[in-house]
Amino acid sequence: MKYGATFPLWRAAAGGHWPAYLRHAFVAGLADGTLPRPAYLRYLQQDYLFLIQFARAWALATTKAETLAEMRACAATVQALIGTEIQLHVQTCAAEGITEAELFTAEEALETIAYTRFVLDSGYSGDLLDLLAALAPCVLGYGEIGARLGAETSGAAYQDWINSYADGPYQDTCHAVGALIDGVVSRRLGPNPEASPRWPDLCARFATATRLESRFWQMGLTG
Repeated sequence: MKYGATFPLWRAAAGGHWPAYLRHAFVAGLADGTLPRPAYLRYLQQDYLFLIQFARAWALATTKAETLAEMRACAATVQALIGTEIQLHVQTCAAEGITEAELFTAEEALETIAYTRFVLDSGYSGDLLDLLAALAPCVLGYGEIGARLGAETSGAAYQDWINSYADGPYQDTCHAVGALIDGVVSRRLGPNPEASPRWPDLCARFATATRLESRFWQMGLTG
């Protein structure tokens, strides 16, 4: 999936880290149903905690925004996280006897801490563009994974998870985030962003977040 003009450039700059994230063994297990249920639930519990911090990062993005359109786009993403994505985790875990109170009070894995604090630090220490470079691998990577698995699978054991990222609402969010990134890049770096002295650092932030995504999958897979 393209999701705008900037995302493919960042994805290419990440090199082998990007396919390692998208084709991780955890993702393969989701696709063919071989992922052990305990691993899936461990991932969901940690992803619930991750998404709380991720929503805070998108809320921070609204304060870093320079235009009302940027604020609206960031706020809409916060709502999608809180209103839809987190709720999927709550419902799935509830069916397994895990309450939302238990999810909220669970201990964060070190991989969860490392990833979420990296993203938040990118926002606190930088501007909106720095923050978006750290946020993009999660939002747009899940969009790519969802679109691919949605086209390849039907009736899989984890089809509900796959559909939540393959279906229109999440894909709409990805296209909106891609457009937001393009607009922010254009306003801050001009028509030739790759010539900007900031470009290598933005690519490095994106690549680091991508590596942390792979570590997060591995945490779910092996604990």
